[in-house]
Amino acid sequence: MKLSFHGQSTIYFESNGKKVIVDPFITGNELSDLDASTLKVDYIILTHGHADHFGDTVELANRNHATVIGSAELGDYLTTYHNVENVRPMNIGGKANFEFGSVKYVQAFHSSSLTDDNGIPVYLGMPMGIVLEIEGKTIYHTGDTGLFSDMKLIADRHPVDVCFIPIGDNFTMGIDDASYAINNFIKPKISVPVHYDTFELIEQDPNEFKEAVQVGDVQILKPGEEVQF
Repeated sequence: MKLSFHGQSTIYFESNGKKVIVDPFITGNELSDLDASTLKVDYIILTHGHADHFGDTVELANRNHATVIGSAELGDYLTTYHNVENVRPMNIGGKANFEFGSVKYVQAFHSSSLTDDNGIPVYLGMPMGIVLEIEGKTIYHTGDTGLFSDMKLIADRHPVDVCFIPIGDNFTMGIDDASYAINNFIKPKISVPVHYDTFELIEQDPNEFKEAVQVGDVQILKPGEEVQF
């Protein structure tokens, strides 16, 4: 299985012949190595509606006739305002099987909206984390979130092979809370720090996170690099 990181919180994987991208923030992301105008995907999975996660969803979905998986509110927004044909609405606690594997949404503590043409935020449902079960591996993408103790419950229910966790601080967990979550709650085999350095407000040194983590392996990935299982 190919599982790669592409700046901010974007990950990409291929499974059972299907191409899947999570939180496709490509255009306007100086750290992204992808080209939204040529990228081919079959599925798009969204954690929440903020622009640095929603990103190129509409363009990718409409050009590829891809299925977008996200909150019920995101699904309604995409169908009503952007004529996206293939939407699978879900919500926290729900699990569904797809051609590439399964998706289960879990809670995240954050917010979720997009700003309309009048500068007014549009509510787009609860922010969520994602538990993916793919080819015998469990991947926990926490989404944008602060620290919360039920991360332990999530990991107890779904022992984690790879965890993508934000370290950027200011809008999400910083290094202290993220490393605490890994060491005490999630305890994955592999941790990958995300959501840092894209903007000035979230500049961090991922090596500090690596030094603070005491369980499993920490893999600091440059955009385009793959997780080494």
